Amino acid sequence: MSYLTVEKKANIFKEFGGSEKNTGSVEAQIALVTERINSISAHLKQNKKDFSTHRGLMKMVGQRKRLLSYLAKTNLSGYRALIEKLGIRK
Repeated sequence: MSYLTVEKKANIFKEFGGSEKNTGSVEAQIALVTERINSISAHLKQNKKDFSTHRGLMKMVGQRKRLLSYLAKTNLSGYRALIEKLGIRK
């Protein structure tokens, strides 16, 4: 399982939040949670009986859903651009 290194986090915040220091931006938080979800999903494909990790994954998906609904209410064009960039919705 590849963990998020400091460099990966800084790169995500720089790409989605505008700068490396802007860790509170909703877009950057959604991108970070999405990266963690993708990492844990890959782990669970190999370890199907890891139920505690599955529960953590479901909590992260719920957190991302709440952040996305907030972003959709406050900035619809930013929401659409972000889901297109991350490839979340099919």
